[in-house]
Parts: sequence; structure tokens; C-alpha cells
Amino acid sequence: MAYGDAPIVIKKVNKVSGGGHHGGGWKVAYADFVTAMMAFFLLMWLINTTSPEQKRGIADYFAPASVSQTTSGSGGVLSGTALSDPGAKSTNAQPDKQSPPSDQAKGDKGAQANPAAAADEAMKQAQAKQESQDFQSAAESLRQAMQDMPELAELSKQVMVDQTPEGLRIQLVDQEGRSMFDESSIQPNDRARLLLRAVAKVVNQLHNRISISGHTSVTVGEHSGDDWGLSAARANASRVILQQAGVDPDRIAQVAGKANADPLYPDDPTLPGNRRIAIVLLREKPVLPADGPN
Repeated sequence: MAYGDAPIVIKKVNKVSGGGHHGGGWKVAYADFVTAMMAFFLLMWLINTTSPEQKRGIADYFAPASVSQTTSGSGGVLSGTALSDPGAKSTNAQPDKQSPPSDQAKGDKGAQANPAAAADEAMKQAQAKQESQDFQSAAESLRQAMQDMPELAELSKQVMVDQTPEGLRIQLVDQEGRSMFDESSIQPNDRARLLLRAVAKVVNQLHNRISISGHTSVTVGEHSGDDWGLSAARANASRVILQQAGVDPDRIAQVAGKANADPLYPDDPTLPGNRRIAIVLLREKPVLPADGPN
């Protein structure tokens, strides 16, 4: 057979790429699935571990605050108005109509217009804060003094210290079997004198003026005594003890007897605790300017 007459044979080969008859696309899908599940469980863990405040913060961060609330241009920053002067192209322009100032703006303008008033208010607040701290320190000093002295430690339950709108109040109260005054007597007994001297040391730490008031309890049955005179006399006798312990007489602002009109225990005005001496370090009034009020 001649060379040119040889038959032509064509061989077709089918090539399979990737991993045999299965292919490799499943690996990509599986990887995407695993990634999505990991992200899902991570999200669930974050939701479980964050507080409500943190969730609100995240929500506020992603909230579209700058998106207009309406489909028109009136919900944007310029509220549908133009930057240029009123003219043919600007719509809804109202140059003469202004929104009323807010309360904060009014307060800022008031402070700028009257800086002296703002300074006075700041001074009052600073003075009140410092006074409260001084009262707290004085109360702690009295408690510490009673703990350090054995003769006062057993009397600590008969001393009550608190802050009232008037000032720092120190009350020496009677207990069952432990009175500050003998029956119908206006002079403090040894127990009361000891407590009054301890109070005087604390009072001398501050410069506030002092109010002293005496109180009695309601007596069951017939009672011919003068509770008003008795409570006033006991308050005055306590004043004398305080002055003898070093309290300046000029600091005494008031000495009063209130009888049983102001019980410490209103539910039972006959309790011994209603018989007491109340010593109040009065809150200082703000210092007026040199020219006085207008």
C-alpha cells in the first residue's frame, strides 16, 4: 500500500479534572458551610455575653441616624430648604420665622448675661458641699472619741448624730435606767456632763452657730409639772456645760424648750428616748455681697 493510501485514525481522550468522577466543587461548598456555622455560633456567643447596655450601644452604632425619615427632601439635614438666599429656586424658605431657643440655650444666655449670678450659685453649691463634708468629719470624730474612751463607750447608744435641713444634729437621749437628768432636776447628771464635754470638743472643730433645745416625754397620769419650763431650763443648763468646756458664747444662736411637742418617737411619746437634749450645728447662710441685695 502506498504511503498516501494509509487510513487516518482519530483518538478522542476525555480528561476529568479535580478528583475523579466526584469533582472538587463540594470542598468549596463545605468550607463555606463551616465558615457560616462558625460565624453563627460566634454571634450567638457574643449575644449571650453582652449586657443590654452594650447591645443598645451596638444597635445605636449601626442605626442609620443620617437617613432621611421621608421619601421627600424635607427629612434631610436642610429640611427641604436651600443654602442660598430666598429666591425662585429655594422652596419652603422662611427667613423671618425662627424656632424658639431651647432651655439649655436660655440657661447659657442667662449665664453669659449675668455671670455674677452664676458665680454666686457656684459658690453656694461649693459652700454647701464643703459644709456637708465638715459635718460628716465632725460626726466621725465624735464616734471615734466615744470608741477610744472606755467611760464613753458604754454611753454611745445614748448619742444620736444625723444631718437635717437645719444642720448637724447631736442628740443626747435617755434610755430605760439611764437618764441624762435626775427626775424633775434641771442640772445634768455626771453621765450627761461627760457626754456634753465630748460634744464640746467636736463642736469646737467647726465655726457654725449652735442651737440647743430640751425635750421631755409625755407622762402618763396626772402631772402638774411645767414641761416647757423644765425643758428650757435643761437646755440652758446644757449650754452652760458647753461653754465651760470651751464653746464660744457668741456661737450660741438659740436655747429653747420644746416640752413634749416634738417627740423623737411619735408612735409612743411616753418612751424615755423622747427625753433628750438636741444640739444642732446650724448650716451657714451664704455671705451677701458688700452692696447687699438689690
